[in-house]
Amino acid sequence: MTVYDFSAKTITGEDKSLKDYEGKVLLIVNVASKCGFTPQYKGLQEVYDKYKDQGLEILGFPCNQFGGQEPGTEADITSFCELNYGVNFPMFAKVDVKGDKAHPLYTYMTEQAPGLLGMKAVKWNFTKFLIGKDGKVVGRFAPQTKPVDLEVEIEKILGE
Repeated sequence: MTVYDFSAKTITGEDKSLKDYEGKVLLIVNVASKCGFTPQYKGLQEVYDKYKDQGLEILGFPCNQFGGQEPGTEADITSFCELNYGVNFPMFAKVDVKGDKAHPLYTYMTEQAPGLLGMKAVKWNFTKFLIGKDGKVVGRFAPQTKPVDLEVEIEKILGE
């Protein structure tokens, strides 16, 4: 099993198979508009701009499970991201990333890459999962990890 076995709704409501990203390096991030880490959108966009032509895709999954920090509609989220951070990497519809209603993609990724002390659940917004070209989870990074700090890892995987 790989991330390519999953699909999700885009932020505009279309079904999207992650198989469409086969052969790319993916950085999958649960995002929120009203979080202390929200300014990371800027860093994510900068990393995307730098590496998208080399095969990186960043996939943003809005989530309202942490402090109610993503209360808006998909249209609100799109507008916020474009106006404030110029986001043009793929964004998906709001999902749960933990609990009984967690999106199956997140269930898979957390099983493949547990967090600190083996905890599987995503603990906060802007948790990052790095996926190799083969669709397998390469690593999981805490919300505090800035996107720029992942560049060495991204370059390594892009070069494989």
